[in-house]
Amino acid sequence: MAKGTVAYKILQSHLLSGKLLPGEEIAIRVDQTLTQDATGTMAYLQFEAMGVERVKTELSVSYIDHNMLQTDYKNPDDHKYLMSVAKRYGIWLSKPGNGICHQVHVERFAKPGKTLLGSDSHTPTSGGVGMIAIGAGGLDVAASMAGEPFYLRMPKIVGVKLTGKLPPWVTAKDIILELLRRLSVKGGVGKIFEYFGDGILELSVPERATITNMGAELGATTSVFPSDRVTQAYLRAQGREEDWIELLPDPDAEYDELVEINLSELEPLIACPHSPDNVVPVREVEGVKVDQVVIGSCTNSSFVDLTRAGRMLQGRKVHPDVVFAVAPGSKQALELITQNGVLLDFLKAGARILETACGPCIGMGYAPPSGGVSVRSFNRNFEGRSGTPDAKVYLASPEVCVACAIAGEIVDPRKLAERENIPWVRVEMPERFPYGDEAFIPPLPQEEAKHVEIYRGPNIKPLPEFEELPESLTAEVTLIVGDNITTDHIMPAGAKILPLRSNIYAISEYVYHYVDPDFVSRAKEVRKKKGRASLIVGGENYGQGSSREHAALAPRFLGVRLVVAKSFARIHHANLVNFGVVPLELVNKEDYFKFSLGDQIEIPELTEKLKRGEDIRLVNKTTGEEIVCKYSLTPKQVSLLLAGGLLNWIKKRQSS
Repeated sequence: MAKGTVAYKILQSHLLSGKLLPGEEIAIRVDQTLTQDATGTMAYLQFEAMGVERVKTELSVSYIDHNMLQTDYKNPDDHKYLMSVAKRYGIWLSKPGNGICHQVHVERFAKPGKTLLGSDSHTPTSGGVGMIAIGAGGLDVAASMAGEPFYLRMPKIVGVKLTGKLPPWVTAKDIILELLRRLSVKGGVGKIFEYFGDGILELSVPERATITNMGAELGATTSVFPSDRVTQAYLRAQGREEDWIELLPDPDAEYDELVEINLSELEPLIACPHSPDNVVPVREVEGVKVDQVVIGSCTNSSFVDLTRAGRMLQGRKVHPDVVFAVAPGSKQALELITQNGVLLDFLKAGARILETACGPCIGMGYAPPSGGVSVRSFNRNFEGRSGTPDAKVYLASPEVCVACAIAGEIVDPRKLAERENIPWVRVEMPERFPYGDEAFIPPLPQEEAKHVEIYRGPNIKPLPEFEELPESLTAEVTLIVGDNITTDHIMPAGAKILPLRSNIYAISEYVYHYVDPDFVSRAKEVRKKKGRASLIVGGENYGQGSSREHAALAPRFLGVRLVVAKSFARIHHANLVNFGVVPLELVNKEDYFKFSLGDQIEIPELTEKLKRGEDIRLVNKTTGEEIVCKYSLTPKQVSLLLAGGLLNWIKKRQSS
């Protein structure tokens, strides 16, 4: 039990039920929520369905930063819906162009010692200022806005002790890449990573936020830094010093696990295609020709990142064979680099300046050429996520990105700096940030808000209703996939599909679109003609990556009632439960090979076995074999499954 740690202290002060013992189900009070437009439209439709008059959190913010391309009416209609919902229910609204939700939230709203639940997997970014900030599905966030606690299993608290001092050309990005190299994309499941040690004093809040942001790629529940004098100075510069409290681990704090990183021993690192944990030193992949470079995303688009990158380009040009782009993470950061001349450095070097938004990170524009190599300061490089199915995407620090843009190939920035006489720049925090609040719409007073009419464009469809879980189930295997299937594989993003997020009837046509284009028609046939449920078989870490609940909701709409896998990623596991899809784990992982497409599966006494906590026996009527499955479900989650999902459970409780 990691008493005395920052994470433990915050969880203890917000604990509503349960014990802070690893693996135990706990319920915590949620102080703040955030949504973004790709997940927010569905989250607010769900919130409306709960019949609550006004959000019950201390603060809720609706950000518009994902679906920014307005090629037809769908995205602007969603934005107008979000603006009307924010006015109606007492929610802050961050307008398009104000910036990426996670960076803006750190700048303007994140508070040490508070809890934040966000409908985006990179919500832990705010852990950089000493929050417990957790990513979740939109339905969980909607429930928190309605005053419900957030339930989770108490994670282990892993202490990451940072010692030493970062050498020139080694940055915060390399710290989190080093952790991914050591632990893998599954290494953080069921864990909170808490950073401490003398080395953290080397890191500004934006640099800490880079680390907590990309902790999501470890599969971690969240990551957190102490709130110290560095935090205080940052919040003072943001005009928010009254939000600061000192929050440090006790001198005798003990962690459930410990990782030590000597910053002095690190070197520039890079994640190779197609996984964030495929990490090697940059020097080992030098010479790979580069087609495209982009600096941006919620991981590395802060004032610190942009300033150092721009100064590297002073008096230099982007290589003629490279297209280089910069997407500032916030209006505030864009204002700063305009004031200090860094924006001109980028322009003179030949860079494209993209909108302050997520953009290329989610395949929303700026896709690489066919088979092209793109080096990005982003957090994910899953195959096809960039919008180009055969692109090769590398992840690295902004400094490595700029070095590649100058050289036209992957190069260690230390080598390029020596060759080109590029000085290492230490970026100091300004005494005062330009706040950028002009693009916020604050909540209306409650009496005025009651008269706001919600706008609904033709693409915004009502939620489908789902039935309770039957006592026994007959299912057919409609898909078999391998290890590390991401939510991008299940429910793709990109400029074509993302605008359909508020229309479950339309977006469900694209489930597993790039993995198996026939899956949707097969699932529909099983449901409509055969009257059976669909069963999906997966490998290890099923559902890693984004928090997008559509990866659970859309398959459920198509008739998927069970997913049998070797193991699950945390958020997707919770999302499956929230929509009444039973997540089962193979007791014997070799049984994975006992399934074939089209197998008819009988699951007798399903609800009774869930109630009694017994293993589930699957009878393969096609082969005659029996397969035993276990599950990692709390009593609350069993109740949700029996009800057919969280929304049904809440409605039933409200009506009783």
